[in-house]
This record gives sequence, structure tokens and C-alpha cells, in this order.
Amino acid sequence: MTDTLQVTQLHYRRGLHPLIHDLSFQLQAGHWLQLQGPNGSGKTTLLRLLAGLLPADSGRITWNGRSIQSQRIPYQADLHYLGHINGLKAELTAIENLCWSAAIQGTPITPATAHQILHTFGLHQQATRPSYTLSQGQQRRVALARLGYSQAKLWLLDEPFNALDTAATAQLQQHLTQHLEQGGLLLLSTHQPVDLPRTRQQQLTLGPAIFDA
Repeated sequence: MTDTLQVTQLHYRRGLHPLIHDLSFQLQAGHWLQLQGPNGSGKTTLLRLLAGLLPADSGRITWNGRSIQSQRIPYQADLHYLGHINGLKAELTAIENLCWSAAIQGTPITPATAHQILHTFGLHQQATRPSYTLSQGQQRRVALARLGYSQAKLWLLDEPFNALDTAATAQLQQHLTQHLEQGGLLLLSTHQPVDLPRTRQQQLTLGPAIFDA
């Protein structure tokens, strides 16, 4: 069976304001969806709904034909979500952060593997430095390096290119392309052009901003 994420007539209100209204789409293995819209239009909220971190007011989100609420543990195993917050422990090195997060996610890795992944993301020189000494861009790359060991099929990434330089952006795009070629699914929010396979692309633009953030 082809892995499929399906959203049907999704509604979500923040207070009295309808932030997401009657939203439907489908995403299949090997394809990616670029989520666009002004700040405050609901991009982050939608990603959190898809990650199961927020309950929808109505509508349905299914993974391979079953509601994500009915299969929380297997769905979380198939999911890798990266929000605005990098989620690094400041006192740990980049290597230690990767090993720590991998263990929590049930996919433990060795320090040698962590170092190899960081090298792939252009961070081999920063691998043994405490995270609080790294720049914002470097910290973002450490967070993104978790994709290097992720076995999840569905990646939900909120503004993954923020704070990345040109070289890091190219490295990430290459990694995302490889994920798609291996049959993965990708949904990301971004304000900038993305160099990923156009034949596998879908676009979704949310409405005007309702909130400032």
C-alpha cells in the first residue's frame, strides 16, 4: 500500500476566529507539499494539527486510511516534526544532542554515527562544541541533522531554511530530495523558493493573516 496522508474538510478556530476552514488535500509517497501564506495565516497551526499536537474542531486527518487519533503510537513512529524551536540542550555538544534525541525517539545512534551525520550537514568542526556556543544557523543545522538518522516516512518541517546560509540550504535540499526518492513524504512551510523535484510538488496557500504570529 502506498503511504498516504489525507486531510478532509479540516476546521480549526483560535478563539472566535476561523484560522483553517474546510481544508482538504492528499499527499502520497514520494511527493511533497509546499505550504505558503503570510505570517499568521495558520501554517504552523496546520503543521501542529498534522503532527497530532493540536485537536481539530472538525474534519479528519488520516494516515494510510486510518485516523491519526486512532493510531497515535504507530503514527508518531512514522512522523518526524520539526517546528520553530530547535529543541537542543544548550550544555550538550552537537554530537551529544543528536545521540540524546535519537535515543528518545527510539533510534539510538553511536557518537561516531552522530559525527558522520553532522559532517554531512557541514558541522564536523562544531561537533564537539556546546550548543550554546553555536550561531543560530549552526543550531538550526544541528536540529535538521536529526533527519540524518530519522526512519520516519512523513516529514513535517516548519520553516526549515530559516537562518541557513546558501551552502546549508543546498545540503538540506539534497537531503530532502533523497527522502522523496526513497518514497518519503514531505510537507514544509517556507517563504522562499525550494529546489526540489517539481513533478512531485503540490502547493497550498493559506489565506490572509488573522494573527500577528
